[in-house]
Amino acid sequence: MARYKLTLEYDGTGLVGWQRQANGPSVQAALEDAIEAFSGEAATTTAAGRTDAGVHALGQVAHFDLARLRPADTVSDALNAHLRPRPIAVVAAEAVNDDFHARFMATERHYRYRIVNRRGPLTLDRDRAWQVARPLDEAAMQAGADLLVGHHDFTSFRAAECQAASPVKTLDQLRVTRAGDEITIGARARSFLHHQVRNMVGSLVLVGEGKWPPERIASALGARDRTAAGPTAPAKGLYLMSVAYETG
Repeated sequence: MARYKLTLEYDGTGLVGWQRQANGPSVQAALEDAIEAFSGEAATTTAAGRTDAGVHALGQVAHFDLARLRPADTVSDALNAHLRPRPIAVVAAEAVNDDFHARFMATERHYRYRIVNRRGPLTLDRDRAWQVARPLDEAAMQAGADLLVGHHDFTSFRAAECQAASPVKTLDQLRVTRAGDEITIGARARSFLHHQVRNMVGSLVLVGEGKWPPERIASALGARDRTAAGPTAPAKGLYLMSVAYETG
């Protein structure tokens, strides 16, 4: 048996997310179909994170097994040939030990959320960022974000359908930056709850608009109640940037 680690990039627009589903095209289904088309084997792929419908990725990681070893370049080239014209690409492939697990061995996941803060409608970024027309104060948003960093019970920022065993997570970084009209919010942690990043972003936008003082983020966090936090930001602004693993 040979195990492969893939790094994937995809545009989530029009996809139902990572996980294979009956109601539309998914990344997992497209990838597994491509594996079978080139190898003749029915393989199961496992991802570092199950991105939702509309969420994008620049550095999703997945693994799968084949019966025999093939050169990594052959695997990536063959998969990309069979993935076309879907908006999914293998950007790197490598053979790994058979105990490698894309999900359970990940030590950090890095997400980025893009907001375009302008009145004019989006054209090129229409499905790739959240447009917020009301002026945003990124310094106030950062002050609120700082209150979320650390080891907390994130029940207030957890989706109702989240299947995680515990709402307690350690958020290592939540950084708000602006470049012109674009505000990006970068989040780093070993793992996240379902919709955690999008729910945090929705609350921080309320702070940026002046509807909430930054201190209300701490109150929402302490309430341990989803209704105490802000709305869920749209999926189209969220990107899985990278997944880290221990080396050596």
